[in-house]
Amino acid sequence: MSEEQKPANINPEQPTETWFSSWFDTPYYHILYKERNDTEAQLFMDNITNYLNLPENAKVLDLACGKGRHSIYLNQLGFDVLGADLSENSIVEASKNTNDTLHFKVHDMREPFEEKYDAIFNLFTSFGYFEKDEDNLTTLIAIKESLSEYGFAVIDFMNVNQVLNTLVPEETKTVEGIHFHLKRYLKDGHIYKEIDFEDKGQKFHFTEKVKALTLQDFEALMEEAGIYLLDTFGDYKLKKFYRNESERLIMIFK
Repeated sequence: MSEEQKPANINPEQPTETWFSSWFDTPYYHILYKERNDTEAQLFMDNITNYLNLPENAKVLDLACGKGRHSIYLNQLGFDVLGADLSENSIVEASKNTNDTLHFKVHDMREPFEEKYDAIFNLFTSFGYFEKDEDNLTTLIAIKESLSEYGFAVIDFMNVNQVLNTLVPEETKTVEGIHFHLKRYLKDGHIYKEIDFEDKGQKFHFTEKVKALTLQDFEALMEEAGIYLLDTFGDYKLKKFYRNESERLIMIFK
């Protein structure tokens, strides 16, 4: 999920419940995470689309697409792709890549789409952001309702057990001359990341907050949503999921 083009509405006193709509809409979010590995992302898309055996020209939804790096590559693979994200600035940036079979729109993932899709991808831990737990169920139901009769959905989430086992409580990352001071911790069933930095003489503070959803939590939500979990994988090479060791929790459902 998840910049620029128009000036970001940055307020150092952001209310927690809107952290994802404010933080993702700033250029600083994309500066901090600029090291994301495009080669790894493309390998994942190659592997998962082959696994799903999607038909040629399949209609694909990249849900919480950010600036569209996955959407663009999926389109290059030959699919008819819509990238959707809550961040208006990210969609403005992504839309520069629009063509006849690649489009982008601002959309809240809690709302279903009128169009039906052969595949829906929710990638890079773009789930579990909401203040209300019931919104996670609402989102799963919206995904279900946006799938075609034979469509598949994929959620690529962090493996909470592995994250907590390897959590770095504090560190500083310097990117483009900005020193990002990061603090991470578990509180009330959520994994928090406090982000403090200074730029152009102004101090900023943002908080990332993601529900610490385990596979068992997802299974319970999916059962309630009437979703069928078909398979799980533990990394982008689609290796087996191991509860305490796997890097990712990748779930395939319909």
